[in-house]
Amino acid sequence: MIVFSPEGKAPSAAGKVASIARFASLKGKTVGILDNSKPNADRLAERWAELLKERYGVASVITRRKLTAQQGAPKHYLDELAGQADFVLAGLGD
Repeated sequence: MIVFSPEGKAPSAAGKVASIARFASLKGKTVGILDNSKPNADRLAERWAELLKERYGVASVITRRKLTAQQGAPKHYLDELAGQADFVLAGLGD
């Protein structure tokens, strides 16, 4: 799993990724959505799921909602998403 951080720090040589795998298609893929629990984030996540299924053929969606936007996601959420999803959308906002 590749994790991108929005912290804005310059990557160190140890943290560089040689290449990023890209899907030729999203058809049949499973997407994970990590909802940050801010207002309307659940509605946005739901709409993303609909669009990804309708337009790109995503087969299934796994959604997990953080308890609060200020805390990190529980480890078992991250483990579930990493184990079941082909890619994950996170960082939804207001």
